[in-house]
Amino acid sequence: MPVGTRGAVKSVTPAQVAEAGGPAVVLANTLHLFLQPGPELIAKHGGLHRFMGWRHSILTDSGGFQVFSLPGRQVSDGGVAFTDPRKERPRGGSGRIWFDAEESIRIQGLLGSDIAMCFDECVGPEATAAEAEAAVARTSAWADRCRHAHDRTDQLLFGIVQGFTHRHLRERSVEEIARLGFDGYAIGGVSVGEGTDLIRAVVDYTAPLLPRNRPRYLMGVGLPEDILASVAAGCDLFDCVIPARFGRGGTLFTRTGKLRVRDKRYRRDLLAPDTGCRCYTCATFTRAYLHHLFTIDEPLAATLATLHNLCFYQDLMAEIRAAIEAGDFASFRDRFLDRYLHRTGRRP
Repeated sequence: MPVGTRGAVKSVTPAQVAEAGGPAVVLANTLHLFLQPGPELIAKHGGLHRFMGWRHSILTDSGGFQVFSLPGRQVSDGGVAFTDPRKERPRGGSGRIWFDAEESIRIQGLLGSDIAMCFDECVGPEATAAEAEAAVARTSAWADRCRHAHDRTDQLLFGIVQGFTHRHLRERSVEEIARLGFDGYAIGGVSVGEGTDLIRAVVDYTAPLLPRNRPRYLMGVGLPEDILASVAAGCDLFDCVIPARFGRGGTLFTRTGKLRVRDKRYRRDLLAPDTGCRCYTCATFTRAYLHHLFTIDEPLAATLATLHNLCFYQDLMAEIRAAIEAGDFASFRDRFLDRYLHRTGRRP
């Protein structure tokens, strides 16, 4: 799922995102849209779909991760109080904002997303085991409150599993969240600084515990090799800023690995960025042209590179689905990684 945090996937239009392979869902952020421009204004447009010009599905995360990354937050069983992070705050405001399960659901209802997420507490590597356990308890209690507050019949609601890297807490969280009953389930609290090996370990033992008849969503993980490992563990949905962020920085994902088109060696390279890609960028332009655009700081560079990366990811997911349907996923994964990680000696 491409990430459009504030109602836009950076550097590309909604039509271009759709043309990258018809992604079924884009992601937007509840807290950021609450702060600017405000859910009431978006509701006056008829919802987030019309506001941002996106005709397909939208998933809104709860704002939990963003709230818990803010300095000076005060967490209680009721919710979270934090200082308004906006540089220009509304006149007459106290500068303190209260956010809780009911408020997150209210905002997501006004946004009119197709999939809403429960408000949860995310902890990082600095948290003690006791703090992680308390966060699991709050996440379960808040999920129950979200379920009762959620009243839109045209909007799915996903529960989120927490527990950081503590296996017994992940198992407890899965049991408590699954017992409440949701339309889908997410693994949250990964990719927060714990390292790739721990991320994969958490996913490997958590994903199989989630209900098999509901979508399993791994939040915030997006390198191709991590997606393949997580699909093998049983995950279905992914979001990450990596495709767009790397594109804006001049890094393109190709079937033979990452290509840093800013490098001088591509200054006169007449090949397509990815010779096996069907996207507009690869069908039209050379590596030398993209290198030129990045060198002169032309905004088109970010657009073309992002378009390619979005297309690469959609193609990868389509190929994964086809391989699963053919009963050939393990073989496909190994073949893909052999090329992508240069195990065969190839280079982009």
